[in-house]
Amino acid sequence: MKHSFSLILFFLLILAGCSGQNKEKKVNEHSSEGKLQIGLVFDVGGRGDKSFNDSAYNGLEIAKAKHGINFIYIEPQGEGADREAALRQMAVDPDIGLIIGVGLLFSEDITKIAAEFPDKKFVCIDYICQPKVVIPPNLQGVVFEEKKGSFLAGALAALVTKTNTVGFIGGMESSVIKKFESGFVEGVHSINPGVRVISGYIGMTGSAFADPAKGRELATGQYGRGADIIYEAAGASGLGVIEAARERKTLVICTDRDQEQAAPGFVLTSMTKAVDRAVLKTVETVLNGSFKGGDVSVFGLADRYTDYVYNEKNASLIGTKNHQQLEDIRKKIVAGEIVVDETAIVQ
Repeated sequence: MKHSFSLILFFLLILAGCSGQNKEKKVNEHSSEGKLQIGLVFDVGGRGDKSFNDSAYNGLEIAKAKHGINFIYIEPQGEGADREAALRQMAVDPDIGLIIGVGLLFSEDITKIAAEFPDKKFVCIDYICQPKVVIPPNLQGVVFEEKKGSFLAGALAALVTKTNTVGFIGGMESSVIKKFESGFVEGVHSINPGVRVISGYIGMTGSAFADPAKGRELATGQYGRGADIIYEAAGASGLGVIEAARERKTLVICTDRDQEQAAPGFVLTSMTKAVDRAVLKTVETVLNGSFKGGDVSVFGLADRYTDYVYNEKNASLIGTKNHQQLEDIRKKIVAGEIVVDETAIVQ
């Protein structure tokens, strides 16, 4: 169920004007139903980005079907500068027990608000730890091994490229997206140090994840410079990169979710982060009482929470031999035989 800020604010004003007896009745009714109510706050790009946000939403839909939970969500406004207000509005709702912020840009705000509302549970997807800041015991950070997944994407690009030039396009130039770039470059050069990697970013603010036109422009330029494969990590802006690949009849590697349906025949693979599965698993820890805050949970290659897509739709693009080599690399990364340092990024 979607809430605009004005409707939520109106609801809160009504709630504030109700008697304490009515407020207690509402809490009791919720408790008798035994249903967990979750508040989801999207970041820039919102629902419909066919990527990160949609995957988080899908996780709650699965949780609702499987466990009967309820959830509401708030779309971002503009560049998402109102994310703190959105989190706070969820936190003051007495029926909401778990609040999820989708994206690295929530890290600072959700840490502060979690400390203010110790009776609520909070989760931040792609959480960034802040120097000298202790994670509150009611906040759980969720991260993925995106650099390792990107290493696999880079290795595949090097195996498939015919021009020995590939590209990378990131959304907001930030530490998390730099990990995608670093992993991709390292993966490319692990196969062939002679392959050239052209890199570009949409911008420096959150709006960089919601600018498909800019993504298409950058991709068209990289394809024009000889790249025959581009790896995009740009949220909704990546839709423009995919469109450019379709127009130029070249290849693109997508992120977060399998996006083959956006350009059949031109999506080499997608480096997936199973945000939906991570959200479902986190909800289940709340339901069974095993939720652990004050720390960061890593969802990685070993259990394929971080992975790449290989199926009947892209098997001919990748090739059996390349897939076998990629699987060997994946197993070696998991075993520690190939070291991919998640903390090291390109400068």
